[in-house]
Amino acid sequence: MKKLFTLLFSVVAFATIGSAQQADIPAAHPGVQYGKKVEAQGAISVKALETALAKSNDFSGKVRGEVVQVCKKKGCFITLKREGNAEPIMVRFTDYGYFMPQDIVGKTVVLEGKGKVKETTVAKLQHDAKDLGKSEKEIAAIKKPKRDITFIADGVVVVK
Repeated sequence: MKKLFTLLFSVVAFATIGSAQQADIPAAHPGVQYGKKVEAQGAISVKALETALAKSNDFSGKVRGEVVQVCKKKGCFITLKREGNAEPIMVRFTDYGYFMPQDIVGKTVVLEGKGKVKETTVAKLQHDAKDLGKSEKEIAAIKKPKRDITFIADGVVVVK
């Protein structure tokens, strides 16, 4: 019985380790991949994504942009820079299958996945603000839902 327990424990431990996510792969250089492998060629700019979503509420493909924020909690989302004072684009990851390191802020990435325009509830906006490390005052100031671009990325590659 003791041998069976030891064997079972070993199998579970190795399975857990084997399926563990690439938690803290540094983003220090171009070519680092997260999630599904992504090729950079063929990506459109964030501005082109905005234009495409003005014509159709859905987009599938690749987008190139600069990371401006990362979830402070565990890297469960990033935001991409937009021109002017426009709110950054929220990027989440398919099935939370991978996470981003904090040092990805300022890097240019190519994402592959699906984008759309949607309304985000006040509760979700406040939750995201908390994950970004915003103050209680900033979180409490969020009182209206927001209609904006969101993106679900199957994979991300650092390009610059």
